[in-house]
Amino acid sequence: MQLTKHTDFAFRTLIYLAMMNQKITTIQKITERFGISKSHAMKIVNKLAHAGWVKAVRGKNGGILLGCDANKISLRDVIELMETTLEPVNCNHPPCLIAGACKLRGVLWQAQQQYLNFLAPMTLADLIDTETSKLINA
Repeated sequence: MQLTKHTDFAFRTLIYLAMMNQKITTIQKITERFGISKSHAMKIVNKLAHAGWVKAVRGKNGGILLGCDANKISLRDVIELMETTLEPVNCNHPPCLIAGACKLRGVLWQAQQQYLNFLAPMTLADLIDTETSKLINA
């Protein structure tokens, strides 16, 4: 399974915010650090905020920060939120001539479920090297 850029940048944003140790940052800083457009970053942050994983602070000194403990954000949950489809293959468009006899879709679906089940107990906190994080925030 290959994640979309949308999901990739969602993970990068969450990891970055977790490394900030509750310091407020801005979407502008995220766009500069990761080289993505502001509109793309805003869509991602908005989706993460609706999930409760990012908190937006309004006002002169506002910005964004991690909205909950990094241990509460499952990697599987992030993928399921951000990916538009988790269908491993589309056998209907264009219609596949061998769909009735082919078992590829089922095999790939099982493999994907194992992948997601493997990620389910892992959290955002598991992705952060706390020693390196201290150097980045220094």
